[in-house]
Amino acid sequence: MTFREKILQGIPSNLPPKKTRNPNLSHAPKRKDILSPEEKKLALRNALRYFPKELHEELAKEFIQELKDFGRIYMYRFIPDYPMHARAISDYPAKSQQAAAIMLMIQNNLDPAVAQHPEELITYGGNGAVFQNWAQYLLTMKYLAEMSDEQTLHIYSGHPMGLFPSTPEAPRVIVTNGMMIPNYSKPDDWERFNALGVTQYGQMTAGSYMYIGPQGIVHGTTITVMNAFRKKLQSGESSRGKIFLTAGLGGMSGAQPKAGNIAGCITVCAEVNPSAAKKRHEQGWVDELIEDLDSLVIRVRKSKENLEVVSIAFLGNVVDVWERFDEESIFVELGSDQTSLHNPWAGGYYPAGLSFEESNRLMAENPEEFRAKVQESLRRHASAINRHTAKGTYFFDYGNAFLLETSRAGADVMAENGIDFKYPSYVQDILGPMCFDYGFGPFRWVCTSGKAEDLRKTDQIAGDILEQIKATAPDSISQQMQDNITWIREAEKNKLVVGSQARILYADAEGRAKIAEAFNLAIAKGEISAPIVLGRDHHDVSGTDSPYRETSNIYDGSRFTADMAIHNVIGDSFRGATWVSIHNGGGVGWGEVVNGGFGLVLDGSQEAERKLKSMLFYDVNNGIARRAWARNSGSLEAIQREMDRSPKLKVTLPNLVDDHILEGLD
Repeated sequence: MTFREKILQGIPSNLPPKKTRNPNLSHAPKRKDILSPEEKKLALRNALRYFPKELHEELAKEFIQELKDFGRIYMYRFIPDYPMHARAISDYPAKSQQAAAIMLMIQNNLDPAVAQHPEELITYGGNGAVFQNWAQYLLTMKYLAEMSDEQTLHIYSGHPMGLFPSTPEAPRVIVTNGMMIPNYSKPDDWERFNALGVTQYGQMTAGSYMYIGPQGIVHGTTITVMNAFRKKLQSGESSRGKIFLTAGLGGMSGAQPKAGNIAGCITVCAEVNPSAAKKRHEQGWVDELIEDLDSLVIRVRKSKENLEVVSIAFLGNVVDVWERFDEESIFVELGSDQTSLHNPWAGGYYPAGLSFEESNRLMAENPEEFRAKVQESLRRHASAINRHTAKGTYFFDYGNAFLLETSRAGADVMAENGIDFKYPSYVQDILGPMCFDYGFGPFRWVCTSGKAEDLRKTDQIAGDILEQIKATAPDSISQQMQDNITWIREAEKNKLVVGSQARILYADAEGRAKIAEAFNLAIAKGEISAPIVLGRDHHDVSGTDSPYRETSNIYDGSRFTADMAIHNVIGDSFRGATWVSIHNGGGVGWGEVVNGGFGLVLDGSQEAERKLKSMLFYDVNNGIARRAWARNSGSLEAIQREMDRSPKLKVTLPNLVDDHILEGLD
């Protein structure tokens, strides 16, 4: 059978040969054994309903073994035997070009070069899944191949509920992930309901099919680290020879060394999983691998003396690095952490004092002891950081729930008021006031031709547009404009592409719309050979309500509400998005965030131009309006500027209260 025939087949009518896991790929850790005997029978019923009755007896034995061995039913037998990667859009069997673009994005998210645990359908973050099992993948791809532009595919946490009649104006796909009733959104609820096969953790861009490999977080980390050094260093002082110490090389965190190189510093990034560290080194995302602390100390001292720009992966636990650098009086200018602490008990964080293998065994066999070890390690971790910050290190929480989980472990991370953390979130200090409040966020695109020359053309277009806008931009956003012009001009040189021919930069509403319009025109003229998929990370001005990350700089008391994210996905859906998604859970944890995203296919048509102008305008200004109502000064400036040039936009603005009015009131 050809690739097209296999896609159209969906779930095969005849059982394919039984498969074993590929030992050359990274695999998800064994999940907690949390289901009762009756619930395990329910999990089997749920899995077997994808298959005809005559196959149930054989598959039931296989699936119960997977549940015992891995804590989940992944249906490894049904992993496709064709290579998993994004193909050119013309290679997909589809009646709808929009549907073909979505198929391309799904395969890119599951590409072994991109995905963290590809055979478990997990793209990044330890549990950020595209689907729960391979039957869902096969059925979804078949539906996408069959659908017309007058149908919409509705996907419930990886499960394709079906094709429903709609209109060409409607989204082609609606995705939800993990949307629990609020009282059922604790970590063990995810373990239970995911094991039952009824919900999943979509992370932010995994379950939205919008992950483009580590490039996205390279850009965000570059912007963050550059601005962090601007806060730390004296005017005119260089970041060369200065240390950025962090942890995590799997999934999105693997982008940190590359970002450090672009920002021009010494990056020391610890990773306990040897395969993750070696993968990033082989991909060229980290310069050097070091396996023992003595060698690391010698190498870092030399790097500081020579004012080097270098990235170093340490194969070991970051707690040991923080403690040893303290003992050796090695000064760390910037510190953070990007382990997957949103998932602390199931492989997101490995405790100091245990090997990678010992941790995985304890995680499965004695989860309570593992939990205690993690919390003990977090207390050590925070204590070492405190000793460094007392010497002048600038430490920021990088949105991975580090401060939240260390506080829950009883570490000394609380401010004197007992309410706030003693260290800021990077959104509070950097991305919020400098980027999100003004509408700057992660605008990304994918060239569906798969051709590097198309990506090169889009880089040129985007850079030219940003330079035109910067010429008349206010001073408040000039630095952000220049950072992104520099980024896009050097993007190809930095070899950022993994998987699909994709790019990212930060732009505001004006920049996103003008860049997208120019792309659409270039497609219409044949200067770009195939459609372009627009999207963004959910980590943006409007898409996400996350009180400890994206909306941590909302100070009117509304940061624990999720109205903005819900309005965002609904508003995008009827303004032209090709697909939309809304998720519970993201980089800060299950039950801690609601986040939404979109995909928009540009095909060179006037209809695409109308949609991009309407949808991108709302997608950004919805969040600016919310932040302005919270009295964020940058957003007040940005939304007033937008109302001045957009007569149809009328936003409710706050009346600011003088402090003296409130003084002395009981």
